[in-house]
Amino acid sequence: PHALGRASGRAMTLLTRVSVACFAPSADRRALRLKRTRVAVSRCSSSVHHHHGRVSVNAINASDAKFEVDQTLNPRVASLRESKTMALTDLARSMKESGLPVIGLAAGEPDFDTPAAIVEAGCDAIRGGKTRYSPNTGTAELRNAICEKLRVENSLVYTASEIVLSNGAKQSVAQGVMATCGPGDEVLVPAPFWVSYPEMCKLAGATPVIIQTTAEDGFLLDAEVLRKSLNPKSRLLILCSPSNPSGAVYSKEALEKIADVVRDHPRLLVLADEIYEHIIYPPAAHVSFATFPGMRERTLTVNGFSKAFAMTGWRLGYLAAPAHFANACAAIQSQTTSGPSSISQHAGVAALCLGKNGGAPVQDMVTAFQKRRDYVVGRFRKMRPDGEIKLETPAGAFYAFPDVSAIVGENVTAEGFGPVTDGDELCRYLLEKAQVALVPGSAFGNPECVRLSYAASDDTLKEALDRIEKALGADVYVVG
Repeated sequence: PHALGRASGRAMTLLTRVSVACFAPSADRRALRLKRTRVAVSRCSSSVHHHHGRVSVNAINASDAKFEVDQTLNPRVASLRESKTMALTDLARSMKESGLPVIGLAAGEPDFDTPAAIVEAGCDAIRGGKTRYSPNTGTAELRNAICEKLRVENSLVYTASEIVLSNGAKQSVAQGVMATCGPGDEVLVPAPFWVSYPEMCKLAGATPVIIQTTAEDGFLLDAEVLRKSLNPKSRLLILCSPSNPSGAVYSKEALEKIADVVRDHPRLLVLADEIYEHIIYPPAAHVSFATFPGMRERTLTVNGFSKAFAMTGWRLGYLAAPAHFANACAAIQSQTTSGPSSISQHAGVAALCLGKNGGAPVQDMVTAFQKRRDYVVGRFRKMRPDGEIKLETPAGAFYAFPDVSAIVGENVTAEGFGPVTDGDELCRYLLEKAQVALVPGSAFGNPECVRLSYAASDDTLKEALDRIEKALGADVYVVG
């Protein structure tokens, strides 16, 4: 009992310390991250001795003088914000390891095991000695398989030389941005957005231009709003469909209107993030942006294996683009990480052999996700009186993005916690009192919402929503 008490005490200390850091104002976080520390270093000289052909060096303190190490960072790096999804996922994991029964619904990671055929292909690669460096852009076998997948499933024609395999789709997106954008360029990012898009733009020296969308419009970018946002500095438009965090899916008609706008701006490129393409629920259907007339020449399509095939830890993604852009991304990769894991690539070939759209293994996962989606949506809609929590049914991905603006504000208080003024404070409250980790919508450019990943087991989701409902009960959570 004493040991358990000590473990619990350590866990609560961790919770208090880290939750404050995660939800601190951004200015405070930057101050913490960029704070300089004095590092005392003694100046020293050395004496060199030769003995039987060997050289030995003895350090001799020359003085007790101290100086401060310059810890200045590259300004682009210093301006980066830490990913809240990564921070909260790591926090939830640390809290569980410290003894707290935390439920983490922050990560965008399927809870299913990687399909057996894929696992076996990876094991065969290890047993067969296929464990050496791969070519920089990936193996010819997998690049050719991706070309066939794009032809059959997406009606897109590429050659293997236009495919660049990377260590996850995240790297593919980052390299696409860095290859095409630089200082003076603007990147148009519809909000809500995946947390990393604006930071990748900053790292490239470009300026992210956030275009707000609304729940009433389904969190979809309107073509005319896009047109009004463009200027000679506009270089890249990032589109994500199905969307992280909202689960919104662009229809063919909506994408066609956007393509008409893009076509009028010769300098404008499009990065189409299609990583969730297979996790989509009828009647919604996925359409690749590069299929529209004139769009293949200016579109960088990003996809991967993490989400649909439950291969997050295998780290394997890819970019398909005209050779000029693909070669630029390959050049960046050659000087940073080089090619992805040879083992993962053998597993990737097996994944693409499961059948169209991932075959039965992927369809079984999608069916389970749809069931969980319906359960989560139903629970949220009934959680507070008078529909105070608003949530439309997502058409794809595995996220719920409820609007909680009616239950936060200056007039909202929670028992034992205090004021709950915004979505960040709500997430902090739920983490501390319900021990459920969600991501505040501010991380995605929409502070009125919070994100929950329903890529978790049915029992886990029930327990998490039971805790949230109890924490938001009218007896302890007062609005007005």
